[in-house]
Amino acid sequence: MLTSKQRASLRACANKMETIIQVGKDGINDNLIAQTDSALEARELIKLRVLETAPLSSREAAFELAEATNSESVQIIGARFVLFRRNKDKAKYDYLLK
Repeated sequence: MLTSKQRASLRACANKMETIIQVGKDGINDNLIAQTDSALEARELIKLRVLETAPLSSREAAFELAEATNSESVQIIGARFVLFRRNKDKAKYDYLLK
C-alpha cells in the first residue's frame, strides 16, 4: 500500500507522461491485461485512457486492471488513470517511495 505522500509524488511524475494504453469497446480482456502487465514491468508507472466507447467507467477500469495486474491505482481523473507497480529489479521510482 502506498501512503498519500507517495501517491502525490507518483501523481506529479505521471503528469508529464503520455497515455500509452487505451481501454476500448472490448473493455478489459486478456490482451489488454497482458499489455498492461508488460508496460508495468518495463515502466512501473503508466497512464491509461478509457475511450467513450468502452463499457466501463475510468474508475471501474482502473480497479479491474489494478486487481488483474497486481498494481495500485494512483490517480483517476476524467477518462484517464494512472497505475503503479513496484519492480524490485529495476526500481525506477524507489527514491519517491522513501
